Amino acid sequence: MKKVNTEPYIATYLHSKGRRLKLPIGGNFELTARCNFDCPMCYVHLKNDDIQAQGKELTARQWIDIARQAKDMGMVFVLLTGGEPFVRKDFFEIYDAMKEMGLMISINTNGSMLSGEILRKLIENPPFRINVSLYGGCTETYKNMCGQAAFDKVIENIRAVKEAGIDIRLNVSITPYNQQDIEKIYAISQELGLHAKASSYMYPSIRVNGGQYGHGDRLSPLEAARCSVRWDKQRFTEEEFMLRAENMKNLIAVDEPDCPADLDEGVGCRAGSSSFWMTWDGRMLPCGMMPGPAAYPLEDGFESAWKTIVEKTAEIRIPPQCTACPKRPVCPVCAAVCVTETGRFDGVPSYVCQQTEATIQETWKAYQERKTEDEN
Repeated sequence: MKKVNTEPYIATYLHSKGRRLKLPIGGNFELTARCNFDCPMCYVHLKNDDIQAQGKELTARQWIDIARQAKDMGMVFVLLTGGEPFVRKDFFEIYDAMKEMGLMISINTNGSMLSGEILRKLIENPPFRINVSLYGGCTETYKNMCGQAAFDKVIENIRAVKEAGIDIRLNVSITPYNQQDIEKIYAISQELGLHAKASSYMYPSIRVNGGQYGHGDRLSPLEAARCSVRWDKQRFTEEEFMLRAENMKNLIAVDEPDCPADLDEGVGCRAGSSSFWMTWDGRMLPCGMMPGPAAYPLEDGFESAWKTIVEKTAEIRIPPQCTACPKRPVCPVCAAVCVTETGRFDGVPSYVCQQTEATIQETWKAYQERKTEDEN
């Protein structure tokens, strides 16, 4: 598999330094929960009428003010996301102001609006990167999953962005609605010459499903594992996949060790130590998947809110069972996974345990099948 550097070394360095100094190097700005798609697994999307009725969406001036305060405290990188950020008519008021601050801006989008005046403005004043969610490999899948027959338009727009010289990456969420397109999606990414990052694990949408921890419109653990292996067989060379399977062999049927009571592991990623997430309605979170802890920069100021997030994030602990688990190297467990699956940061996420075990088994099964083919 061709190695792709998806993050500049300077970003890795700055975040590493930021974690030590507790500086907000990266900010994720969820500009809106509105979207022109209606994907069933979305963790933030509400109907447009709901947003207008609630009237809680931050104004452009508020977003710009938060960005300025964050920059003064060290923010270098900002991700503009949603919902679909381009549905905001004042998107470029926010974007241009942040560009003038010297911030390195990435944008998450479904790609359907990357044309016309929007594309022209992005070409004139390019972002650092655009991340497009590719939801399927054909029109029918887009209809079933997104509620829009937007496949051809999205592909056309991706080509236009690439031709304009703007760095672009693809994100792939594998769900019950598009699992049949895995090989098509990967083939499209290769034809486009773009790096694609896929996940078959979907967080429970607790921010929009009424706090139903562990529930979501997603694949079963076994189905998610099988889809993950199918993607791996696409993205790895045969030699790499076989080596990966051999490395997993030692994890098959491994007994769980006795869990030492003194194991103590907190949040292992950048969330709440060098990055933060601002929701569309003005709450600061360590991570957009988490329901909390929350702080309120519009009321208390950015600096105070950031300090609160840092302090409360430092108190979070994941289950010692996960820390001690021998399958941890191939498991996606994290604090956000634990709380969205169980309602507790220290709750063991059984769905993820089952998916991880199934991924190991399915990878080894694929290995054995290929060995048999070679022998015959």
